[in-house]
Amino acid sequence: MTAFEEIETDRWQDLGTHRFEEAEILDFARRFDPQPFHLDAEAARRSVLGGLCASGWHTAAVFMRLNIRHQTREAARLAGAGRPVPVIGPSPGVSDLKWTSPVRPGDTVSYRQRVAAKRESGSRPGWGLVTTEVEATRESDGTRVFSMRATVMVRTD
Repeated sequence: MTAFEEIETDRWQDLGTHRFEEAEILDFARRFDPQPFHLDAEAARRSVLGGLCASGWHTAAVFMRLNIRHQTREAARLAGAGRPVPVIGPSPGVSDLKWTSPVRPGDTVSYRQRVAAKRESGSRPGWGLVTTEVEATRESDGTRVFSMRATVMVRTD
């Protein structure tokens, strides 16, 4: 059986948590998303967001870091068990990217994902497409703060 064939669908996998601290929120915003509601607490209070909050791109970047850590651990686990390790290729993109609730300083956010679908590529022999659903929730109240669908190419042979 190939690594692609062994990829399970419809099983949520916990990727980990991250606590968003004010200094980190400000640093990320200064470098990558310098909006007033990410940089200045008073300006943020007057904004539609009602207070200082992390950039949505910050929540997405944390997802990517946790996802890479998860993939690295999973590859080591599979290799250690003598099972085939998926060869991951490029991503043709994401869809349904949503930031549904502000992430405030002090919030701890839990990330998880599941393989929603997989299929062999019709245009790239030897490759399949794996689509995941990602969601992140604030631990204090269970509110979803981020979600998206992502597709990645995976070797099928």
